[in-house]
Amino acid sequence: MEFDQTKIPQATAKRLPLYYRFLENLQSSGKYRVSSSELSEAVKVDSATIRRDFSYIGALGKKGYGYNVNYLLSFFRKTLDQDELTKVTLIGVGNLGTAFLHYNFQKNNNTKIEMAFDVAPEKVGTNMGTVPIYHLDDFEKILDPEVTVAILTVPAIAAQKIADRIVDSGIKGILNFTPARLTVPEHIRVHHIDLSVELQSLIYFLKHYPV
Repeated sequence: MEFDQTKIPQATAKRLPLYYRFLENLQSSGKYRVSSSELSEAVKVDSATIRRDFSYIGALGKKGYGYNVNYLLSFFRKTLDQDELTKVTLIGVGNLGTAFLHYNFQKNNNTKIEMAFDVAPEKVGTNMGTVPIYHLDDFEKILDPEVTVAILTVPAIAAQKIADRIVDSGIKGILNFTPARLTVPEHIRVHHIDLSVELQSLIYFLKHYPV
């Protein structure tokens, strides 16, 4: 199966994990074909967008048949590196960080938090689930060189300084759960997830654009 990932638009790439999760559930339930309308209803993406997304990977649905689930899954596994473990570190074991460590991507066998960092004496030196918690002062000394992603769940005031250390460590991706907007080099990918902003946005749309 040959494809050029550089031709896939970023908006489409962001939807691929959503499609992948639903298709995995379909396959496990014994279903091996699916229509764009069924996908649309399940993932809340309109059918035209799904057909366009799938056209980038050469998956053209057949009228009266739909899409081959196994074909799509094999593509997504390759594209999303489902057969390759991505190691993650978490910095900031507060309430949100603790929730991440307990969850630790249990449904994603290809993603795992390997280690966590904090400064609280009562947390350093302990394990949460299977994840050891180290002191942030030791970050550069003991960071697993195979870790490629950092989840940042620290107070906003500390976020930029820690982000600088993350960049210097060689990590290429940051999932930022702080309100701070981080300044990083162009080769570093940062996804900002501000829960308070998302909640405010949701409330606004509920008030002004009722369904």
